This record gives sequence, C-alpha cells and structure tokens, in this order.
Amino acid sequence: MKSAPIHFGYIAPILDQYLKENSFSSILFLVDENTHVHCLPILLADLDNLTTYEILEIDAGEENKTIETVNNLWLSLAELGADRNTLVINVGGGVLTDMGGFMASTFKRGIKFINIPTTLLSQVDASVGGKNGIDLEGMKNMVGTFTQPEMVLIDPKFLKTLEQRQIKSGLAEMLKHGLIQDRDHWDNLVQLLAHNAEDLAPFIMDSIEIKKQVVETDPLEKGLRKILNFGHTIGHAIESESLETEFPLLHGEAIVIGMIIEAFLAEQKGILSTEDREEICDGFASLYALSTIDLNLFPQLLTWMKHDKKNEKNAINFSLVNKIGACSYNVVCNEDEIKTAFISFNHWIG
Repeated sequence: MKSAPIHFGYIAPILDQYLKENSFSSILFLVDENTHVHCLPILLADLDNLTTYEILEIDAGEENKTIETVNNLWLSLAELGADRNTLVINVGGGVLTDMGGFMASTFKRGIKFINIPTTLLSQVDASVGGKNGIDLEGMKNMVGTFTQPEMVLIDPKFLKTLEQRQIKSGLAEMLKHGLIQDRDHWDNLVQLLAHNAEDLAPFIMDSIEIKKQVVETDPLEKGLRKILNFGHTIGHAIESESLETEFPLLHGEAIVIGMIIEAFLAEQKGILSTEDREEICDGFASLYALSTIDLNLFPQLLTWMKHDKKNEKNAINFSLVNKIGACSYNVVCNEDEIKTAFISFNHWIG
C-alpha cells in the first residue's frame, strides 16, 4: 500500500488544480466547530474551482470519536445523496481525520477523501500511514481501516490558530520520531530555544519523512511499523482513563508520560542504558509539566493496556527504545515489570 502524496506549504493551488482535473458528483467538507471558524474560511477563500459544496460539522474532542458520531455522519451522507463519486475533504485534527477517513472508507464500500490536517499532532502523525478509525467504549482506535486518502495537504499557517498546549501535544509525537529512528531529530527539537509554530515548522517535514519511511516498509503494521507505538501502550491507557475526568489530557500529553514510563521499563529489562534513559527523562522534563501517577489507578490502567492492538496471546506487547534513535518491538512485559516502571516514574518525579 503506497503512501498518499503529501504536499507541504501553500496548499490551495494544489487542491484547486485537483478539483479542476477531477469531476465529482458532490464535495463535502468535514469540520469541527473550531476548524469551521478558523481554518475552512482561509481555505475556501483561495479555491477558484470550487462552486458547490456541503459542510458537515462534528463536535471536537476524543470523547466524540465514536461509532455514534460516524453513524450520524453516514446518515448525513445518505440524506445529502452522496454517491461513490462524492469527495470528502477532512479539515481538522487527528480525531477528525481519523473519523473522516473511516466514514469515507466505509460508506458505500469506499469513497474518495482528502485530509487537510490542521494541528501539529495531525500533521506529523495522523497525516501519514492510511490509518482511519474510531474508539470503542474508550478503547483507542479499536475499529478502523487501512485506507489511503487521495492526498494529504499540510499548511503550517493553520498552526497559528492553535493554543500552545496543542502545539506541545504535537511536539510529543515529533520527539517520539526522534527517539525511535533519528537521534539528530531528537537533539534538534530538544535544543530549540522556543517551541512555537514558527520554530517547529522547519522540522515538520523531517518528522513526516521519518514516519513515512517506516510506514512504507511495513504498511499494515506487521513488524517495523509497531515502533511508532513507543509510549502508546501506557500513554493510551492514561489518555483513556483521563477522558473520564473533568480535565482530560491531550493525546500528546499522555504519550509523553507513556514514553517516560516505557523508558524506565526498557531500562529495567536491560534494553536501554541508564544514560539514555536519563537523557530522555531530562529532555521531556525540560519541556513538559509532569506529575506523579496515582498508583490506585494501576489496575484500571492495566485493563486499558490489555486491550492494546499490539497484544498477542493475552500478553502485553511493547515497543521500547533500545537507544536514542532506535527501537525494538514485540517486547513482552508482565504486570510486575509494568508496575515497577510506574513506581520508578513516580520516584523520579519526586
């Protein structure tokens, strides 16, 4: 499965030319309440070859990444008379592009779609790989497809619409790319004096290329692609649990905690040196406010981990860095090892 073309920079002329060269029976934009106001008008203002279109709006947030939301979207597509020659253009963050891709790839057994990721997280992570899906009762990305969009259009100017917290959430995935595959990328990001949209923009394509190379080697996640899940076995559990609270964590915030705890886990198992583990911890500590994990939550967090997609034969599988810039996958860890890593994390936080 070849990766979709990815265009970076001023994207309107590319989309405009595509619409000119292709005849669709209808065009639908999928947005949330934020991108409807802050991003879609910017895009539409520069499209000369778009005359008729419909807009579907969903509520933003991971808690809305459900079959109920997608079912309502399918019904809307049917009511609007969408057919197999309809084009869907997803304009939003990773939750929206994941859901929009799933909606399109399943409606009438598949209609074409384009992704326009508007958050840093979605630009460096959800933009590459053809994964589409929804959560199932809080379990992350349990239902979905591998379907490539027609293209991915990335315009860094959309990052100017984001709060700093969203920028830092996306930065987490960029740092992960460095940890699993490219030492220089990690060093460059950690050493930046500022971590805002302008300073990070030059490194976006570096992150995209790292992920793209991994995905093209293993498009269906049978082997190497699993390294992209570093930090996600524990991070997804923390994220899922936090969605039940008044102040849920953003995806990247949970993944940072997951990467640190999994670095302790790798050190325990003799995979990662103490020196590299300390550097990883210090790097994240310089960028993120961190707090201890309530160990009373560990049984529930463990339950979330047991639902992770990487697991096989009732064993919890991890992807763990073995040095900064390299990662192993299919590393089985038992409950005692995982809990010890949580305790080490709390002790390190102090």
